Amino acid sequence: MITLIGKSLAKKGQEFVFLGPAEACEDCRFKSSCIGNLEKDRKYEIIDVKDNEQKCKIHAEETVIPVEVDRAKINLLTQSKSIFEGSTFTYNAPDCDEETCEFRDLCFPDGLMENDKCIVLKNDGKHKEECKKGYKLNKLTLGFVI
Repeated sequence: MITLIGKSLAKKGQEFVFLGPAEACEDCRFKSSCIGNLEKDRKYEIIDVKDNEQKCKIHAEETVIPVEVDRAKINLLTQSKSIFEGSTFTYNAPDCDEETCEFRDLCFPDGLMENDKCIVLKNDGKHKEECKKGYKLNKLTLGFVI
């Protein structure tokens, strides 16, 4: 999908989380092509950078560039034992209330939402460090089944 992003951020491989539109976007003539296809709180990766520039008052350099994006791969720690590379599953957030855990961002990663349909792209096996809750965790790299 195509979107517009600040010129200084328009680099192939760059990842970002779309946090929602700025107030100034509401009346912009590029709104539908810029943010119309993006989902709030999703993580995206820039796949390709196009050669066109447009003016945009919300970016520091006041210029945006069209880029092709796809949902980014997600790294996840999970306690599921029946997941293998190529398998699909529905993500359900773990039952964990440890707010200060150093692994929290991997158990509740940006861009992954409750009931997302995922495919395991890579299973890195057991996580070597100890979970505060005592869970046996596996590290996965996920894609999305859309």
